Amino acid sequence: MSSNHPPGSADPLHGVTLKALLEWLVEHYGWDELGRRVPINCFLHEPSMNSSLKFLRRTPWAREKVEALYIAAQR
Repeated sequence: MSSNHPPGSADPLHGVTLKALLEWLVEHYGWDELGRRVPINCFLHEPSMNSSLKFLRRTPWAREKVEALYIAAQR
């Protein structure tokens, strides 16, 4: 699978916004599977892009889990 980061960049998240990352994950997995893989309330109960982005921006541990899932899925 091809990666979205520029050649020479060691950071797979370089240039990827949290919104783009979450949109990709939702398109790839859907909210239900995303909630199973990262069990946080904003994915499990009435998920929405806005509420999830707000939560992830304020909660570093949850953002790290979502970023790790994105990186693993890109490989």
